Amino acid sequence: MTRHEMIPLDHARRVTWLGSHLADAPYDHVLITSRENIRWLTGFTGSNGWVTVGPDGLVLITDGRYRDQAAEQMGAAGIDGRVEIGSTRALMTDHLRTAVGVGRLGFEGSHISYAEHALLCAAVDVEWIPTSGVVEEGRRTKDAGEIERMARAAAIADIALAVTLPMLASEPTEAQFRDMLEAAMRQHGADGPSFDTIVAAGANAALPHHHPDGTRIVEGMTVVIDFGALYDGYHSDMTRTFTIGDPTPIQAEVYEVVLAAQRAGVAGVMPGAGGRALDGVCRDHIARAGWGEWFTHGTGHGVGLQIHESPWLTQSYDDTLQTADVVTVEPGVYRVDFGGVRIEDTVVVTTDGCQPLTKTPKDSPCLPSPPTTSRTGSLSNSTTASSRSSSSST
Repeated sequence: MTRHEMIPLDHARRVTWLGSHLADAPYDHVLITSRENIRWLTGFTGSNGWVTVGPDGLVLITDGRYRDQAAEQMGAAGIDGRVEIGSTRALMTDHLRTAVGVGRLGFEGSHISYAEHALLCAAVDVEWIPTSGVVEEGRRTKDAGEIERMARAAAIADIALAVTLPMLASEPTEAQFRDMLEAAMRQHGADGPSFDTIVAAGANAALPHHHPDGTRIVEGMTVVIDFGALYDGYHSDMTRTFTIGDPTPIQAEVYEVVLAAQRAGVAGVMPGAGGRALDGVCRDHIARAGWGEWFTHGTGHGVGLQIHESPWLTQSYDDTLQTADVVTVEPGVYRVDFGGVRIEDTVVVTTDGCQPLTKTPKDSPCLPSPPTTSRTGSLSNSTTASSRSSSSST
């Protein structure tokens, strides 16, 4: 399936939704400056652009580099809006003076710098009202097109790991394995990695966000591999931990503790489940096994156009999950004299539970047998082979 054959993203519905929000908001227009929010609303992917939405419709202001791209992407997204090209700050200043007049303007308080806001306030005499999470709340619940893209990203990551794992037999460095894994994701259709790939072996695995270095991955080590694929703007996120050779008793014990906690967390993901409560499910299981002190981060987070977004599965998150949220479940245990174990899946919340998007088997820390498909095999064939062996992924 090509990108053009995927379920279209309904940008027009999103703009209509934001317009409906304005009807009850304490401002007449809203200024959007977050690149992810602009992309979600309009389909525009350029690196420079501001959007306003108000009674006069949607206006995208960007510079001359994106003259054709902005018009093409807005047209393809079905957006009935206006594109203005030029010096973005000067155009925005003039536009706000004309469109808002002496009215009230909402702006994304978390996505504009103090200096930029001060310049605009000095130039445009309107009532500036900070907003927080308005578009993000709309972005949080994924539509069918978004879920399809994230499932594709997850499938690419699954097969890239499957074809790369046998290379651990040659004792590569962490950095070398990272490079091979990222190359495999691109080979199978990814636009790139979702984030800086983590490959942490031996003592380095005690650092949850270790940057791969020249450490050679050799027998006796655990290796934590945390990575994801980026596909058409959408991310996947998965962590698997393996032992090089047969696991020692403590490696096997910690792996089983983390695996049981992660499975319990996934089993608890459903509409109405609280982020704090789901974090507690994983945290309490690990604590009862005597490893609670070494679970040092939250259990999960939302995924979409950003690799970390709402909702959050942490000790301080009080909201509840909704159908079509996409979240990770990723408990871990880390100790300097041991290393670390983390197991993570990305799941989509369904009406009666959740469905994993990441399907690489996780029932054992031992490296799986090499895949039967060739390294250059098609994604569809390789994904099918991987899915047949993934019944333990939930």
